Amino acid sequence: MKSVLLIVYHYFQARRKNRWKNETELAAWQERRIRRHVEKIRRSSAFYRELWSGISASEWRRFPIIEKAVMMDNFTALNTVGITKTQAFATAYEAESSRHFKPTINGITVGLSSGTSGNRGIFLVSEAEQAAWTGAVLGKLLPGGLWKRARIAFFLRANSNLYESVSRGRLEFQFFDLLEPIPQLIERLEAYGPDIWIAPPSMLRLLADERQAGRLRLVPRTVISVAEVLDPLDRSVIEETFGQQVQQAYQCTEGFLGASCEHGTLHLNEDIVHIEKEYLDKNSRRFVPIVTDFSRTAQPIIRYRLNDILTEAVEPCVCGSPFTAIERIEGRCDDILYLPHYVNGELITLFPDFVTRAVIKASPDIEHYRVIQHSPLDMEISFRSRPGSRSREESGRLIGAELLQLCSRLGCISPQLTFTDYEFTPGPQKLRRVERRWVL
Repeated sequence: MKSVLLIVYHYFQARRKNRWKNETELAAWQERRIRRHVEKIRRSSAFYRELWSGISASEWRRFPIIEKAVMMDNFTALNTVGITKTQAFATAYEAESSRHFKPTINGITVGLSSGTSGNRGIFLVSEAEQAAWTGAVLGKLLPGGLWKRARIAFFLRANSNLYESVSRGRLEFQFFDLLEPIPQLIERLEAYGPDIWIAPPSMLRLLADERQAGRLRLVPRTVISVAEVLDPLDRSVIEETFGQQVQQAYQCTEGFLGASCEHGTLHLNEDIVHIEKEYLDKNSRRFVPIVTDFSRTAQPIIRYRLNDILTEAVEPCVCGSPFTAIERIEGRCDDILYLPHYVNGELITLFPDFVTRAVIKASPDIEHYRVIQHSPLDMEISFRSRPGSRSREESGRLIGAELLQLCSRLGCISPQLTFTDYEFTPGPQKLRRVERRWVL
């Protein structure tokens, strides 16, 4: 009963759009919450108590920034629920290998991150935090919220008690395992008939392709993209196929960080988390988020640097929200490409969005693509064009010309391009349209 009341409470909190008059009022409210929160965490987490020694709560912006490796190395001392790193990993791996996703230790939900970079993380969520997450998701993302009957299909690499907690009252939930064969997934989807599809964009794109091929009859009421970067090419195909705007949920191990408003703009969930902006390029508004979650206590997230590249919107959203509007989640810092300057050899930054736009601009016939940089002067481009369109050789020349023009503008040496056939099946690995596979 307590968890139900918490869900309802957080649902209504998430729906309060005019809670703060402006950004200044929001910032003052966040500051009060954060100071109280860090004092609580200092008392209950041995790791943070030592890390913050000699720094007062009012100076929390001086706390050292941590990253994933630090969190995992200090997992046992960092969490406040007495769960060791060995216990957590053993429980989570057992659930994932058996595909029976009910992993808990003493009532604490345990899960694994997807590990895009090959370094998997672990997360802990208490029952109260699970209820808060559920209420926030219902309030921010699901049309009709608690009162309108809906069937939800979650397409994920691994299920979790966290996701299943969405199933409440009139809301039905069903997990669709991305490891299942596509025909089997479609058969189950048709039998279930969900109104709301929540899936990585690579799966949403595949479902759109199946719909266009006549192998999928269903059309959802709401489509929500999660877990991967929503590429402009995929977005246009998904929206055209299903006749609606794709919503986004910016959700990761570190929390529920953002959600689309009714106008389709992605906003940071600044009623749940505080986001500091570490700018990569202030002129283009690109930044890395440093997250402080001022309500999560089982596994505290305080001044935690993510590996994501976000682009801040130029103008505030017309919805009037004081929460930061995001133009695009571009990718990971590890996937920033670098090319040598043609005079001094200094490495020039090539953001993933630059490459995406160049490939898409090259030809309207390109349906799918991936760009992998194997070394500073070796780039592989795999792509697939519409049947009956330009020849593969001609499309390759067009892509090469666009990238050459981009390199010319940036003053860098154009890499040697290798063109290959596009292949990708949604499953255990996230789709990365632009990827760097060499280490700086």
